[in-house]
Amino acid sequence: ARAEEDTLDPWQGANLQEIKRRYQHQRAVPGPLVERLARACTECSMTWRQARRDNDFVRIRPLLQRVVELVREQAQHKAEALALSPYDALLDEYEPGARAETIAPLFDRLLEVLPRLTAEVIERQDEPLPLGGPFSLEKQRAVGLQVMEAIGFDFDRGRLDVSTHPFCDGAAGDVRITTRYSEANFTESMMSTIHETGHALYEQGLPVQWHFQPVGHARSMAMHESQSLLVEMQACRSREFLGWLAPILRRTFGGSAPAWSTDNLYRHYRRVERGLIRVDADELTYPAHVILRFRLERALVAGELSVADLPAAWNEGMQQLVGITPPDDRDGCLQDIHWMDGTLGYFPTYTLGAMTAAQLYEAALRDLPGIPAAIGLGDFGPLRGWLREKIHVRASSVSGEQLVIDGTGEIERPAVDALPAPSEPASDHGDALDRPDEVDVDDDVLPAPWEPAFDHDDDLDGLLEVSSPL
Repeated sequence: ARAEEDTLDPWQGANLQEIKRRYQHQRAVPGPLVERLARACTECSMTWRQARRDNDFVRIRPLLQRVVELVREQAQHKAEALALSPYDALLDEYEPGARAETIAPLFDRLLEVLPRLTAEVIERQDEPLPLGGPFSLEKQRAVGLQVMEAIGFDFDRGRLDVSTHPFCDGAAGDVRITTRYSEANFTESMMSTIHETGHALYEQGLPVQWHFQPVGHARSMAMHESQSLLVEMQACRSREFLGWLAPILRRTFGGSAPAWSTDNLYRHYRRVERGLIRVDADELTYPAHVILRFRLERALVAGELSVADLPAAWNEGMQQLVGITPPDDRDGCLQDIHWMDGTLGYFPTYTLGAMTAAQLYEAALRDLPGIPAAIGLGDFGPLRGWLREKIHVRASSVSGEQLVIDGTGEIERPAVDALPAPSEPASDHGDALDRPDEVDVDDDVLPAPWEPAFDHDDDLDGLLEVSSPL
């Protein structure tokens, strides 16, 4: 077997390694435990919907306790099979090779800088002028399609539809993305569409010849998130892009300056404020939300935190890290579905993806300084071509770390060094860190924007949806 493996070319060898990795994860967990966990997660996540609406943690507590107990058991089996700690064994499934002992110092570095930087930005930022409304759903869709086309979405191999949760999914050669529209606010649906288009570009750029093999899939959760965030946060919240978009919006919605100026749109899309809800958080405060969950889920898996003590630990952590205390559990520890569905070990990938996005975009600008000017003309070709070459076509042929090293020419340095040191004065927050999630309302949580979204049935007050066949 070893002799045969030595005859494989690099892609074949990488494919074999991916097959082995997936097999090890699946084989490590006994079948009966897989069934018990699936049943417990289904019951807990279904009950969570109503429990969150009713702000009823007591109702969900025994079900969540059962899920956590089973996840601990699952993690222990994987840890023994993979020679990892229990938490790392869970994390490895979502982000191969990632380890908590490496992630924790990166997150600590962020916490040395972001709270002070956040306070200074909040104090200095200007209040954006209101944009008015209502905004026609049909016109929002038309603008979204125009932006998708400019970014490079291939409509011969995909389509746009509507769902409660924006997501990207599909099969080889048929990539589906969804968005949602509100007559009261077009800015959220716009960036949601752009975010999912970033995911879709990655899927549409994967090597066709390896579509049905593990090596042909996207590298990891963090790498996938980096692609959507690079397009949304780095490229499409830039002044250049908004300068291109502003006249299109004025013509479409009949707006006029100064509310519809590039500067005012920039203030809308870059606004920073402390909030309770992770998916609504801005680019500076979002990492604190993720770090809180990272710390709590590590403690849950290790048995250092009981489910009964979760609300208090959550509130204490929110005050310490974000600077705000939830008034209830609905907007506290009940806001995410991840743990209810047994998805522990996932949260770090959001901020890791945002960090990677910032580093990759910085490298793209070094290689192609004309990218911002091209985006200002609605031309994403230079950026798209760079991403195709450096990330998309390489799929899972190398590790995520190696992709970053090869793409940037330096060891993985996920944007931490781009932040001012604690002793330095803070400057405009700019693009240093980007928020790793779609814009969403507080009833919704997207566990993996590039996979099918969890099917929530939350009441979404003010959300108007229409079917959008393409």
